[in-house]
Amino acid sequence: MPTLPQLWSFLRQHRVRLIALLLIVSFFVPQPANAQFGFLFSLVNIVTSGMNSLNNVMSSVNTALQNVIGPVLQQINSIMTAAQQIMNAIFDFQRNVIYPQAAIDRARGLVGQVQGVYATIRGIWNTIARSATLPNPRQLETVILSRDPGQIGSVSGSFSSVYTPLPAATEAHPAQRDLIDSSDAAAQAAMKRAIAIDAIADQELAAAEQMMSALQSAAPGTAEMIGAQAGAWLVRSHAYTQQALAELMRIRTIELAAQSARLKESARFTRETRTKLTELNK
Repeated sequence: MPTLPQLWSFLRQHRVRLIALLLIVSFFVPQPANAQFGFLFSLVNIVTSGMNSLNNVMSSVNTALQNVIGPVLQQINSIMTAAQQIMNAIFDFQRNVIYPQAAIDRARGLVGQVQGVYATIRGIWNTIARSATLPNPRQLETVILSRDPGQIGSVSGSFSSVYTPLPAATEAHPAQRDLIDSSDAAAQAAMKRAIAIDAIADQELAAAEQMMSALQSAAPGTAEMIGAQAGAWLVRSHAYTQQALAELMRIRTIELAAQSARLKESARFTRETRTKLTELNK
């Protein structure tokens, strides 16, 4: 069996003959038919035509976008730009004219100052002003100045311990007893009403204080802040008015109670006089 070097030497020696043999064979070998590649050529042609058609469609769409939709978009952009400029002008007007930051800061500072004044007034009002020294008057004073509606039921007992109870039927004339009872009832009702008004005033003051605290952290316009502050002060003024009315009612109560006590004293003096006259007649 020939080796590779021997085969290579043989090919080099007979290379001319081999080339001539290949040329002769090529003349007698049949050529491949065109029909074998027709399908591929047709497919390539179809794809090429489709790409050309798609290219034409995209070119038409691009032309339509540039000529028809492009101007519309430009107009919309112009309108949006104009609207943005108008909104910026409105916002600048609100920030600089209607709601300037400096004015809002001043209003907030005013709210803080008013809050401090209110705290001072509230401290003065809560100052203890009790003056009674004896046990029974001190108890009555504690009840009528308690500002606690739960103490209303204790008014009658404390009142009787200071202004004496209603005389018995054997100690005073019925007309005098009716007058004494009416005066006592009016005095006790005024005391009870004063306690209730004090409690209502405290609730209103607490509501006003909450309003003022909320105003310190609120961020409305200057006018809204001042209006809310005025509303809070209006609530406070009503509370102070009611407290003053309660004090007047207490003063009037004392006057009525004193008149009732004088009537009781007259009844007691009459009873004692009658008893002494009876003893003298015996």
